[in-house]
Amino acid sequence: MAKNPGPIAPVEAVDWKANTISPVANPMFFEDPVIRTEIRPIFAYHRIDDGFVTNGGHATLYALQIRYAITDRLAFIATQDGYFSINTGLGVDWEGWMDLAAGFKYALIDDQANQFILTPGFTYSIPMGSNEVFQGNGDGDLDLFVSAEKGFGDAHVMANAGFRIPLDSAFSTMFHYSAMIDYHVCQWFIPFVVANGWTVVSEGSTIGLDSEGYDVINFGSSAAGGTTQMTLGGGFRTRLTDNLDFGIAYEKAILSPEGLTDDRFTFDLSIRF
Repeated sequence: MAKNPGPIAPVEAVDWKANTISPVANPMFFEDPVIRTEIRPIFAYHRIDDGFVTNGGHATLYALQIRYAITDRLAFIATQDGYFSINTGLGVDWEGWMDLAAGFKYALIDDQANQFILTPGFTYSIPMGSNEVFQGNGDGDLDLFVSAEKGFGDAHVMANAGFRIPLDSAFSTMFHYSAMIDYHVCQWFIPFVVANGWTVVSEGSTIGLDSEGYDVINFGSSAAGGTTQMTLGGGFRTRLTDNLDFGIAYEKAILSPEGLTDDRFTFDLSIRF
């Protein structure tokens, strides 16, 4: 008679979020709805449109983001910091430190069975950066946002929307919105397409420009009310180890006036704990 093998150990369900990725493009405002603990160094190379007042040029950003999962639903997030340099087509260059932005996000819905997560959150930008790169102005601003993601097996759709609200009326209020679709081909190749958009809801009164700095700078442009800028792009992540992702993204502005943005390359490392 065959021996009774005894009780069979239950099979642990695989968390669908294990194969999801964080956004690479628009990293300061396109917040991942998944609660993670990570450190993320970022490098961005940004080309300025030739029609902007700087007569073209380029900007570079070196930044470090930190996210800490306090619980499985609540995380502290530090989304903006770093060193920013602007090289204009007029032969004038500026460089300095970015403002600091930090806050919290909370996974209000985390539905494992239906592969869906919804996470509202906020950050406050502390005006302590360098005036030379259009930081450290006014009383800072709030970003109130909500992020969501839905899984379809190896494919994932992520979206984010929020309002960047200055605490000083001299600067512009902006509505931002992003969407990304990725597909987990394998550990080494997770391609994505992404769209990012900004609409100036209420213009500022600081400078007479007809466009804004969108995700990088709040100029307080007095002639930018109602203007919208969008970028389309794509890229990929590769999972170097279980806790280390490398990402690259390319974005191109698609609406006029392009303003500060022609196109941009963004590189990052997502180091998870």
